[in-house]
Amino acid sequence: MKNTIEIQYCTQCKWLMRATWMSQELLTTFNDEIDALTLIPGTGGIFKIKANDKEIWCRKTENGFPEITTLKTLVRDVIAPKKNLGHIDRKKKNT
Repeated sequence: MKNTIEIQYCTQCKWLMRATWMSQELLTTFNDEIDALTLIPGTGGIFKIKANDKEIWCRKTENGFPEITTLKTLVRDVIAPKKNLGHIDRKKKNT
């Protein structure tokens, strides 16, 4: 199975930079696991992220944007559940 990520962002809100930054972070962290990452322009304040067609974040539902550590954990849980995220996982265990 190919692992895919989609980030749909609002062009009216000028969220392209946020979407590309998150893309870069995900591609760096999951360089061996992600087969395709797509940025999808939209309107109306949309900012949604899908991993393998499963919605893992919606700005309107979650009342904001994900912290990058939260996003990486959500993506990992879908595409590579056994992957250790290093300091992110250690921080969660210590809290």
